[in-house]
Formats: sequence, C-alpha cells, structure tokens
Amino acid sequence: MDLLRRFLPSLAALALLPLAGCTGPAAGPAAPARTGSAPAPSVSGPAGDLQTAYQRVVKEVLPSVVQITTAQGLGSGVVYDDKGDIVTNAHVVGDSTAFKVSLATGGTTVGARLVSSYPDQDLAVVRLDSVPKGLHPATLGDSAKVEVGQIVLAMGNPLGLSSSVTQGIVSAVGRTVSEGRGGGGTGATIANMVQTSAAINPGNSGGALVNLAGQVIGIPTLAAVDPELGEGAAPGIGFAIPAATVSRIAGQIVSSGRVTDSGRAALGITGRTVVGPDFSPNGVAVASVNRGGPADKAGLRAGDIITRVGRTAITTLQSLSEALAGMNPGDRTEVTYDRDGAERTANVTLGEM
Repeated sequence: MDLLRRFLPSLAALALLPLAGCTGPAAGPAAPARTGSAPAPSVSGPAGDLQTAYQRVVKEVLPSVVQITTAQGLGSGVVYDDKGDIVTNAHVVGDSTAFKVSLATGGTTVGARLVSSYPDQDLAVVRLDSVPKGLHPATLGDSAKVEVGQIVLAMGNPLGLSSSVTQGIVSAVGRTVSEGRGGGGTGATIANMVQTSAAINPGNSGGALVNLAGQVIGIPTLAAVDPELGEGAAPGIGFAIPAATVSRIAGQIVSSGRVTDSGRAALGITGRTVVGPDFSPNGVAVASVNRGGPADKAGLRAGDIITRVGRTAITTLQSLSEALAGMNPGDRTEVTYDRDGAERTANVTLGEM
C-alpha cells in the first residue's frame, strides 16, 4: 500500500499546465494524415459496434475542429457557428489579434481576427475573414449530463499533428482547477471542469472533447504535471472547460463582442496572500474593497485577513479563487477573517466577477 501511495499522488500535488502550443514558433500547418485506399478490415460483435461508433463520431465532428496558428505557436479551435466564429482558449490566442486557421477538411489557410478574449475563464473567440463553403459548426452537448465512465474522444492538433484523435473516458466531473501564469497560462481558476483520461498534449488546447453522440462536452485546456516526474504531462490526467461555460461565454462574445455576465461569484476585493511566522501561507489580506460591493456591504475593510469562506480554509489567493469558483452570484456565505488579532465573521451575499 505504501508503494501505491508513493506513485499515486493526490490532485492537490499536481501542477496544471495550459496546452497552448508547440515549443518554439509555429512552422506552419502540419500536413494532414495520409489514408490508404485499401478498405479497413471488418470487425464483428460489440467491438465492431464500438469501432463503428468511433468512426462515425470522428467523421461527424473532426471537420469542426481547426488549427489556429499565431506568431508564438499553435493550438486548436472549434467552429462555433456558420458565420465563421471559432471558440478557443484565451491562452492560445495570447496577445495576438490576427491568426491563420487551417480547416480539418483541407484547403488553403484562412485569415482570422480576434473578436474578444476572456482570460478569467480562459476562453476566446476568433472570426474568420471569409467563410469557406461547407463550414461545419460543432454541436455543444449538455455538460450537466456528463457522467464518470463515459467514453470520450479528444480532437485537436497536438504537437502540430493536425486532425489527431485520442480516446479515453470521463475520469471525474466538477473539478475546480487553476492554471499557472507561466508557459502562457492566464492564471484562471475554472469550476466544473471535466477530467479525462484521453491523451491531450500541447496543441490540443481549444480543441474538442466529444461524446459518442457527436456532441462537444468540453474544450481541452489543461494537463496535470507531477513534480516528481519532471515537467512532462502526467499521463491520463487532462481537463476540459465544460460545454455550458463555453456556450455562455462564447455566446456573449459573439452577440455583443464582450462578456457581460460571467456567472462567477466575487467578494469585491483586491487581495494578496500573506504568510505566518513560519513563512507558510496564512490567509488573504484585503488590500482594497470595492465601494458598494459584497465585502463592503458586509463590513470588511482593507487590512482584514480572510481565513475561511464557508467551511473552506483560505490560505492563499488561489484557494480563495477556487472557493468562490464553486459558488454562484447571489449565494450567501459566511466569511471568517482576522482584524487586529481578533477573529470575526461576516455574512456576505456574493456579487459577480
């Protein structure tokens, strides 16, 4: 059992890395995979049924997955509508505003421009300069119906290998995870993410996690890294932004050019992590309070140190973000804080980020 514990670290011990693009500058779109002319051998029974299901989903959904090339690297995107809107990750687009997009169906690359990026949820929308004939929008599924054990396919352009497909299962749902700011990450804390065992690698970011009904249930975004194993991605541990979040954020960007309703809870403060006498993280110091915001109305003020939200201990700014990510605007929660060495509590009605 000790050996199992040693080689099976907890999720809390894993670093999370964005899957933005290949190392170094983009070298242009990779050549599409070649296919032989000989017919595939037939497989009978349940295995044949599953193989047929895989092939049907790939044929149906892969044309909706594109490769996005920037000056810094490349990533993936999903065709959102027939007007040329492509949804991807904010960390894929980075600081770029112009892109080259390669369709899975082939043909010449198409220019695209940024509509808007929303780093707080690591999502962005780019729009094609011209809409190719036969553009194939994806169908977004109901991520609330995703269940552990479902078979899923990850589609994208890992390491520049265009139109790649891997398979796995949904390993967990409802994960709240944070991505680092290093390596092009936005530092976003994202709730309700789908954890999957399907292999995802740099370049998969912004692609599609698809169920066997041909619906996109998430956008692959993060891979876990075990510090004991070095800097490579931990095999079989990846995370996708749920389709419900994608639909809400992308829908607002497409319709109005910006996000007006984040759906994210907020205290209405600016804070920083503080350390205790032993130099370990010890809470979040309130640097400023938004006038008229939730914390202000509840009586918190600059200098207070938040140590708990509800039943969740708060030691760092990231832990505060993760606690709030699991709540909704309008929720009422108890905030425990230290003021001048005395512990106090306040009931706060959360606002919106």
